[in-house]
Amino acid sequence: MPSKSFTPSNRMLEIQSPIIPIVSDLIKKTPGTISLGQGVVYYPPPQSVFEKVTSLESSIDFNWYSEVEGIPELRSCISNKLKQENNIHLKGTQSLVVTAGANMAFMNALMAISDPGDEVILLRPYYFNHEMAIQMVSCFPIAINTKADFQPSIENIVAAITPKTKAIVTVSPNNPTGVVYSESTLRKINELCREYGIYHISDEAYEYFTYDGVEHFSVASIPGSEQYTISLYSLSKAFGFASWRIGYMICPEHLLISVKKAQDTYLICPTRIAQNAAIAAMHVGRAYAQSHLKQLDRVRSTLFTALQSINDLCSTPDSKGAFYFLVKLNTTLTGMQVVERLIREHKVAVIPGETFGMKDGCYCRIAYGALGKESSEIGIKRLLAGLKGIIE
Repeated sequence: MPSKSFTPSNRMLEIQSPIIPIVSDLIKKTPGTISLGQGVVYYPPPQSVFEKVTSLESSIDFNWYSEVEGIPELRSCISNKLKQENNIHLKGTQSLVVTAGANMAFMNALMAISDPGDEVILLRPYYFNHEMAIQMVSCFPIAINTKADFQPSIENIVAAITPKTKAIVTVSPNNPTGVVYSESTLRKINELCREYGIYHISDEAYEYFTYDGVEHFSVASIPGSEQYTISLYSLSKAFGFASWRIGYMICPEHLLISVKKAQDTYLICPTRIAQNAAIAAMHVGRAYAQSHLKQLDRVRSTLFTALQSINDLCSTPDSKGAFYFLVKLNTTLTGMQVVERLIREHKVAVIPGETFGMKDGCYCRIAYGALGKESSEIGIKRLLAGLKGIIE
């Protein structure tokens, strides 16, 4: 009997490797590097989170599994938040599920709505984990171009819809561009989903991060959209909660059983202690993130001004959300080559644009959320010196 070789699945081999660990390894090899790479905030969770966790009882309840969809107290906090902040009044036709971050919520959604061979429309530049997840469930990511300012093109979306299309994904405020989609555009996309009988997956992980009076719009607040709108949220950014892994999703009630099947299989339930910590964070509420927004906005403005000063070397569309700029560099180098040189020669890290589907030139995503006052000055100075040295 011929022997077989031991190999991973072809499906997984064809999926891009996650870029954050790759860049993190490069940073470790160059101590002292300032990271403008990973999308995290510079501030920790509210103090009440630590007080909550350290005061937990030794009751066996905290060592047992919770409900698959999350503990009732946390779900109640989220429901109130959605009503007060997002104008989303949950109905019997909608379900709320607490997840281990928005990425898990996205995978839950894919598992619930898709079959192998289905297509899911992404707006390029797209969030790389979304593309990876779609491929992991044996579906096809259909990446379509946005406009020059990274706003969605309704015409391009319509042209991409086929009988195999299962969903359109929007991310606003956007990762990796920082662009905030307008309410009118999101309404048009949502209406397209209703018209064509496909789902609208709305990733709103950066909902609190908008600047210059720009407002975030939640598509699940659109009356009559409950049957086909799936909304994803996260505590990771707003509350400095990245490693606690708590997010949540709103989905049509008819998907709840499928979502619970998926979540029960690979998670069972979000970590019980993290759920209790999330309750403490949500009691502090939006004001906590907003208390740090001025610092982020100062860094955003300083960074944008600095990038505009070298506009002969790069083009940087302005963005009013999240904490990212996606910069196109005037060079024949690849984004990854620029990243490697910035780290090795200038001790500053960014993320290459290729990982977000940008193949029409050299792009880099610059993340400024992790920068405090001192590190922002040093990081921006290194970045400008690095880009000048590499491109000129």
